[in-house]
Amino acid sequence: MISLFRRTLPPEPVQIDVRIGAATYPVMVRRLASARRYTLRVRTAQRDIVLSMPTRGSLATARAFAEKHAGWIALRLAKLSHDVSFADGATVPYRDVSHRIEHRGGVRGTVKLEAGSPPVLAVFGDINHLPRRLTDWLKKQALKELQAAVTRHTTALGVKHGPVSVKDTASRWGSCSSSGALSFSWRLILAPPFVLDYLAAHEVSHLREMNHSPRFWRLCRQLCPRTDEAKAWLKAHGAGLHRYG
Repeated sequence: MISLFRRTLPPEPVQIDVRIGAATYPVMVRRLASARRYTLRVRTAQRDIVLSMPTRGSLATARAFAEKHAGWIALRLAKLSHDVSFADGATVPYRDVSHRIEHRGGVRGTVKLEAGSPPVLAVFGDINHLPRRLTDWLKKQALKELQAAVTRHTTALGVKHGPVSVKDTASRWGSCSSSGALSFSWRLILAPPFVLDYLAAHEVSHLREMNHSPRFWRLCRQLCPRTDEAKAWLKAHGAGLHRYG
């Protein structure tokens, strides 16, 4: 007899657990049409390891590949574990200068920069609100500096821009929409000022050239002479900005 019902197969797991001794390490699995082989990569912002495999690849082969590289996985995840929370006594960069976070109770919540060695980010108010309060303050400072940089570059280029906003993006530092709206990662306030300036120049250049052609890069370097230096800094240190907060 022919059944009228098709058996539903259980979905494949999206995570492989790799064991080394008593420790278990999670590895996210992704099937990609563009993949021709099995590869492992670190996603710093998400704090995880991803195994990419061909769409017709074998999950058993993927598991064997992950287990073969278990030592590498353990090492990379160990490096990712050094996150820095926004908490009393922690040290975080602000405009690429290390600052110590200090909680100050008994005063209405605000954040204040204080000189010192190292300089201090004094966060006032209820200590339970410290992480959110400091994050909000950093976002405000990032938006203020990015708006100033965008205004400076659009004036030099003779173009107009749309709204400027900051977000906590994991995959890109900035974006420019077809309507001229510009969006940036607030974490740029943790980087050197010339890096923030470069990202502003980069997105403003897209208001004239919505591509990455040689003409675009000439325009970007015209607005920001330290473009190449900033790109190199982001490549070397950008991922580390996601450790904070």
